Amino acid sequence: MKKRDLRAAFYEAADEFLKDHKVIQMKNFIQHGNVTTYDHVRHVAECSYRMNHRFHLHANDFELIRGAILHDYFLYDWHTFGDGLHGYHHPARALKNAERDFGLSMREKNIISSHMWPLTLRSCPKCREAWIVCLADKICSTYETIRMRKGMA
Repeated sequence: MKKRDLRAAFYEAADEFLKDHKVIQMKNFIQHGNVTTYDHVRHVAECSYRMNHRFHLHANDFELIRGAILHDYFLYDWHTFGDGLHGYHHPARALKNAERDFGLSMREKNIISSHMWPLTLRSCPKCREAWIVCLADKICSTYETIRMRKGMA
């Protein structure tokens, strides 16, 4: 499938969930540079979807997209909140919030809780979907951070 077609297929699959008023709350928080948490999770979800289809990984698209969109559903400004250990603690906060606001499958729970692996050694990806999102998150975070440092964000 061509890049343009993959993008259209992703938005067809993800559009309704991206428009959920609870998910839209993530537009109120900055993730990297001037990239909102909402835009970051959208990037991660699209990257995950593309990887799944380009490399024929046969992950479940529905759970992959929902888990990717909810992986940073912590709903606070991590730059000013907490003890400076956001990277270690936010997967548990995101999981707690997502469980409260959405019904989650076991795969979706694993995606959210393990996306910071290996930083969070005890929460390892245990399914194909979680491994894909874990990698996509690192790719997107690196890209967003480099853009921020180069003044491009």
